[in-house]
Amino acid sequence: MIIGYARTSTAEQHAGLEAQVRDLVAAGADETFAEQVSSVAERPKLKEAIRFVRKGDVLMVTKPDRLARSTADLLSIVRDLEGRGVGLVILSMGGQQLDTRSPTGKLMLTMLAAVAEFERGLMLERQREGIAKAKAEGAYKGRQPTARAKAPEVLRLAAEGVTRQDIAARLGIGVASVYRILSDAPAP
Repeated sequence: MIIGYARTSTAEQHAGLEAQVRDLVAAGADETFAEQVSSVAERPKLKEAIRFVRKGDVLMVTKPDRLARSTADLLSIVRDLEGRGVGLVILSMGGQQLDTRSPTGKLMLTMLAAVAEFERGLMLERQREGIAKAKAEGAYKGRQPTARAKAPEVLRLAAEGVTRQDIAARLGIGVASVYRILSDAPAP
């Protein structure tokens, strides 16, 4: 059985998630698990997919970064799958499929994952340098707080008797932010 796993980091990437699922099904996935969650957060559907696979099955993903956080994480997942007799197939590897059931596939996966991690490290380094330069020039302001900017609306809705959860939903902010704004507000 071929089990597909798809992931995007945010809800705004819904089309990307649909495309991954479509590609997995087209490549023969019998069952798919999909989620929209950052790779650094808990990934319940990934855990479910890994628990679901059985000896002789194949776990299929479109790209290695959809599956793992780092080279070490990827290799750990591969070791776990391999130890249970499960293969891993990655669809988008330079126009070819990569299959860990072969020695060449394992070698290529390790090398490509290491290169991807190296590139990510370089990108983060350039980003840090750019931010430092912008700060030195007084041009970097950082991310604008979204919840604090909505404090007047939070206070108005709370005064109208709207629940904390409804305020958060209406304004598109977290419930914790609503409580924080209300606790920081001067007493009437």
